[in-house]
Amino acid sequence: MTERPMDQSRPAPGWYPDPAGSGRSLWWDGTAWSGYLPAAQPVAAPGRWRPLISPQTPVYNALIWLIVAAPLVVVVLQAAVWNPVPRFVYVRGVRTLDPSSIITPGYFVVAAAGVLAYAATIVAAYFDWKGLRRAGVVRPFHWAWAFLNLAVYVIGRSVVVRKVAPGRGLAPIWAFIGVYVVTIVISLAHASSMIHLFSGPYGY
Repeated sequence: MTERPMDQSRPAPGWYPDPAGSGRSLWWDGTAWSGYLPAAQPVAAPGRWRPLISPQTPVYNALIWLIVAAPLVVVVLQAAVWNPVPRFVYVRGVRTLDPSSIITPGYFVVAAAGVLAYAATIVAAYFDWKGLRRAGVVRPFHWAWAFLNLAVYVIGRSVVVRKVAPGRGLAPIWAFIGVYVVTIVISLAHASSMIHLFSGPYGY
């Protein structure tokens, strides 16, 4: 069954009442009716809640996985390139750690990587948001929340996608939790080695 709307302003993809008058709802992909007519599929009330998207519509893309993986990339880079050598000075005859010894080229690399990763995830969130709109998600979680915190965007996006695609959408949350745990383990291991190095009889 293929039927086009009469007016020139085509509605956004989503579930709409069956034009044939069956009383059920039919999927509109933006250009034609798909013919997928599930029983007891609710019809969206305009302005009140989001219509479901087609079960065949992808809800994940490379951008959301980039956002999820960004913290891990930065932490791994930090552990790999920032390994300062402790330097000690004598202050009034007391051997004291020189705080400037932590400022190494690796320190600046990690700082720059953190800034670039933050900017990249903001851009990724914006295009991910646009992609969800093109896929037919009505009012997807706004990309600007990524400015506040990546976890906020990942959780909000997943909750909205779950509402319009039942049974799907929560994978980024679980992946983000896994990434968060791994980053904590790596950070603690790196911090522990740094503390041991700087508190021991090392350096020069």
